[in-house]
Amino acid sequence: MVEKMETITISTEFIKLQDLLKFANLVASGGEAKECVQGGEVTVNGEICTMRGKKVRPGDDVCFRGRHYTVAYAD
Repeated sequence: MVEKMETITISTEFIKLQDLLKFANLVASGGEAKECVQGGEVTVNGEICTMRGKKVRPGDDVCFRGRHYTVAYAD
């Protein structure tokens, strides 16, 4: 079974990983986003990513708490 990937629309070239978690309302605060990323709870393109400032671009697969997300540019 293929999991449905949720798409988060951004208006910039990229979004930082911790900002993506906040922007998509996956965490309550920037502090929580920081803890989740640094704690190894997030993967980017299948690899655990502990860099809060990791640039997430369209086509990247971000997995957090068992759900997959990607970003797309706003038209």
